[in-house]
Amino acid sequence: MSVRIEDFETHSTAIHGLTVLRMKHIHDERGTIREFFRASAMREAGLSDGPWQQLNLTETGHGAVRGLHGEAMTKLVSVVSGEVFGVYVDTRPASPTLGAVVTVPITVGTQVLVPSGVCNGFQSVSPGTSQYLYCFDQEWRPGMPGTALTPLDPALGIDWPIPLDPEDRAQVSAKDAAAPRLADYLAGLERA
Repeated sequence: MSVRIEDFETHSTAIHGLTVLRMKHIHDERGTIREFFRASAMREAGLSDGPWQQLNLTETGHGAVRGLHGEAMTKLVSVVSGEVFGVYVDTRPASPTLGAVVTVPITVGTQVLVPSGVCNGFQSVSPGTSQYLYCFDQEWRPGMPGTALTPLDPALGIDWPIPLDPEDRAQVSAKDAAAPRLADYLAGLERA
């Protein structure tokens, strides 16, 4: 086997500013090197290059959902092992795509750049667990500005790969289950 290179790629989505990335991969007989982040590639593509202030790694069991959370920070998300079904909802009041929902299957080497105010969530679809990496351009703090939506809102039209039991706390936290529905969030914007 000779060296095979897959170049950096970006793909736009139906949510303004939400971008799916495929980072550069270099394959040879020993395995693969994946560039997780290269500031110059991000800048050349016109994307945020951080600086990243906090990195979190979650280990999530098969079928469990985390989110939908839209803190006031830009996120770069990916998996370092396993596979997840990523879900994004635009909750930015001034966005031309307010209310849009995008889903992205995320495997090792695929990333999503999530603009500030876009809700981010995922379901682990790997057997066993998946490890999901978040890079934040600000440090997370309790009570920081942002939005949250329940992943159980049928109006979002999310076709979760593994059916959800709203009462199963191993699948959906009580906090996420109790978060507002999109219609309630949008009604609150109209009243403001």
